[in-house]
Amino acid sequence: MNATELLLNRQSDSQLSYPGPSPQQMELIQQAALRVPDHANLAPWQFIVLEDEQRDALGSIFVKAAVAEDMGERTIERAATLVDRAPMVIVSIMKYTPHDKVPRVEQIASASCATFAMQQAAFAQGLSGIWRTGAFAQSPTVKAELGLNEEDEIIGFLYLGTPTLDCPKKRRHQVGDFFSSGI
Repeated sequence: MNATELLLNRQSDSQLSYPGPSPQQMELIQQAALRVPDHANLAPWQFIVLEDEQRDALGSIFVKAAVAEDMGERTIERAATLVDRAPMVIVSIMKYTPHDKVPRVEQIASASCATFAMQQAAFAQGLSGIWRTGAFAQSPTVKAELGLNEEDEIIGFLYLGTPTLDCPKKRRHQVGDFFSSGI
């Protein structure tokens, strides 16, 4: 897939199944994450890769957070199974490093770019994914269980696998609605 095709056709797919990324595909996905903009070479990222049964540990953390933070009965019931959306889940984390010239927001942007690069690399190899956030990404319980500091952020949960439906998404946005010339 050429770069233009990738950029113009990328989409998120919520219906994912096996197989997940092979070791060779995963190598490319990981390398893509490390090539994003990174002011002052802080590398403000950390990634936790969970496959197959390893996802259950994250599901247990989701249940613990849902109960501790009273997220409601439906969320508590579903929490453990959310990790079953795909054969692989990558927890994408911004590890904050205080720096005079690189504000926290820029470090979040870099970690977000790394997450996007991983999704793009998966898509370029015939896989797909969906980047999820929500209550568990903001949960103090989840952050604590993953050993994060208060200033660290969970950028999201990147679910990767093989799309089960060939369902191209329609373009929703028009260029003229978002770009102008001049101030």
